[in-house]
Amino acid sequence: MQKFLVIILSSLFIFSCTAQKNTTKTNPNSSISTTLNPDSKKITLEDIWQKGTFRGKYLGGFQSMKNGDYYVVINNRGTQLDKYSYKTLNKITTLIDANDLNGIANLYDYNFSDDETKVLIGTQQKQIYRYSQTAVYYVYDLKTKNLSLLTDKRIQEPTFSPDGKKVAYMFANNLYIKNLENNKITQITFDGKKNKIINGISDWVYEEEFGFVRAFQWNKKSDKLAYIKFDESEVPEFSMTVFGKNLYPKINTFKYPKAGEKNAKVSLHLYNLNNQQNLTVNLAKDAQYYLPRIKWTNQDVLSVITLNRHQNNLNLIFVDAETLQHKIILNETDNAYIDITDNLTFLKDDSFIWTSEQDGWNHIYHYSASGKLINQVTKGKWEVTAYYGYDAKTNRVFYQSTQDGSINRSVYSINLDGSNPKKLNSKIGTNSAAFSPSYTYYINTFSNAETPTIYTLNDGKTGKEIKEIINNSSVLDKLKEYNIGKKEFSTITTKDGTFNMWMIKPTDFDPTKKYPLFMFQYSGPGSQQVANRWYYSNDWWYFMLAQQGYVIACIDGRGTGFKGAAFKKVTYKQLGKYEIIDQIESAKELAKKPFIDENRIGIWGWSFGGYMSSLAITKGANTFKMAIAVAPVTSWRFYDTIYTERYLQTPQENPSGYDDNSPINFTDKIKGKYLLVHGTGDDNVHIQNSMRMIDAMVESNKQFDLLLYPDRTHSIYSTRNDRLHLYTKMTDFIHKNL
Repeated sequence: MQKFLVIILSSLFIFSCTAQKNTTKTNPNSSISTTLNPDSKKITLEDIWQKGTFRGKYLGGFQSMKNGDYYVVINNRGTQLDKYSYKTLNKITTLIDANDLNGIANLYDYNFSDDETKVLIGTQQKQIYRYSQTAVYYVYDLKTKNLSLLTDKRIQEPTFSPDGKKVAYMFANNLYIKNLENNKITQITFDGKKNKIINGISDWVYEEEFGFVRAFQWNKKSDKLAYIKFDESEVPEFSMTVFGKNLYPKINTFKYPKAGEKNAKVSLHLYNLNNQQNLTVNLAKDAQYYLPRIKWTNQDVLSVITLNRHQNNLNLIFVDAETLQHKIILNETDNAYIDITDNLTFLKDDSFIWTSEQDGWNHIYHYSASGKLINQVTKGKWEVTAYYGYDAKTNRVFYQSTQDGSINRSVYSINLDGSNPKKLNSKIGTNSAAFSPSYTYYINTFSNAETPTIYTLNDGKTGKEIKEIINNSSVLDKLKEYNIGKKEFSTITTKDGTFNMWMIKPTDFDPTKKYPLFMFQYSGPGSQQVANRWYYSNDWWYFMLAQQGYVIACIDGRGTGFKGAAFKKVTYKQLGKYEIIDQIESAKELAKKPFIDENRIGIWGWSFGGYMSSLAITKGANTFKMAIAVAPVTSWRFYDTIYTERYLQTPQENPSGYDDNSPINFTDKIKGKYLLVHGTGDDNVHIQNSMRMIDAMVESNKQFDLLLYPDRTHSIYSTRNDRLHLYTKMTDFIHKNL
């Protein structure tokens, strides 16, 4: 679930169309001062959600190439795939021009073969869930300029073999392999069936919570395909009404395991292309319960990660591809839970790099091929937030971290033995890196709360900036017309701790006046909203509200990330308890400030944030005058197994952990105004959550406002007007009730 907030807040896809009049009005009874410089503009919702007024430039479709220090970028409105040199930043050539390819409109869905002589190009994409889709795919040969249809069927996850001679893919829940040399297609599984058996593609809950779709992997020799089979036969089904445009609605039924219910039975399989044998890999008790990752080592050995149902006992297993014998190489346990990552990296000797929170902070470790700890590479009371890779020539590891403070991100290199750490960026804020294959160069993406995103070419050894690629100074020029304030970073201390905070004050702020306070939060496990980076779409909304006389604040309380495992995992088995205490107590502390009106405090959030704002208007009824909840969980009993049980165990084991912080059990406490928003097609947080909240409020005789979006998913972003409509409603609600 926590991944969703990033999608919501970092959306760059702001559509352009004719501006509409902003109809929001200020509460006539409000004492808010809205006096602005008469020569400055006011931000409108159309600026944010339709015109893209504050949208900056970015590198579209950027990807490093594997062979040589080159990268590719999609240009010309998605129709050109251009190759550039890291060294000079000059364009080398246009690899593909969609205008020359009959039937292909754009190149946003593309993947190279390992030798980068062929490209898979997807068209006619149709979304399934958050990451999954079906599409029609073509193979384009960069040498011959030949374009050929892979298959006329809508398929999923086509993937080149390492030798570039074959493509494996999934169609109708079965796996297929196409030989590109003779065009022969071989079906390798035959039991696939919707809502029963899935071969090589993850089910809904694995996709959402373990973050992957493709559940098959080629070995290095291109003669074996390892894959996971999902048997969903006993998983309970969830049905949603699809209203559509026809006379009669349809029913969409899919497998969705709610907390405490049965998950798909997973099994590991290995197909040998040389003898056409399809074998089952028997991991016995070592298979545990979940199988969230498979990856081939540099030898003919398959690495497998397994987890128990509580997700606090992890096995890293090596499987010999010839004998199918397996061995546990690494076992890791935790008193709470273990997060799954994609950081496992095998070196030439099959020793491996691993990240873990085992010392209380997320750090990098180096293990031998037999699983013996060689050394802890990084150490300190800070977190490794991204692992970029290992350069064998210089024996250095590259990573991103919070060494400049938990709200900042910096890029570092360090020797594999943990010596000679070197900071590669010079500016404080959010830095991220995309390295060339040789690690000679990297493209640094930098922003902070005062600087729109800048892309620069940097030296991989020293970090020295070589050349600027893109800056967004034009956005700053545009902002000069608008007279907006600043996002101010600080901390706030309550009786329970000190937490990171940002605040935006009204443009014409007068410390002698009283202002209403509108709080935003997400608060999900390991998340972060107080970050020193350039602004996303919601930030412009906050600046708009500040122009209209509101103080906006955000606090990352206990349970959020990047301040150590203890801070994050204190919420274990009591999800929501400490998080809402920290929001309530922070609101009380802010209310002590002379410029805050203690009787006019509101809060809002989406998804987990909607859960929190629902708790705020119930458990925090004496503190919050109003709350907005978009797509909220209202009882963790309704949410999926993997996410929910990771933090709460099962409802059978921990019923009070589920019920003591469920807002549907506290609706009798509601005093303020409450707006509930949900998409009826939300496959993630089902509308069942809001329906049960409504039922509880009716039983408690509590009035509320409700806005439903027919057939919209969790993001409520299906048409160009969805967000404009939603934010107009929320803005009106704030003006009328805060």
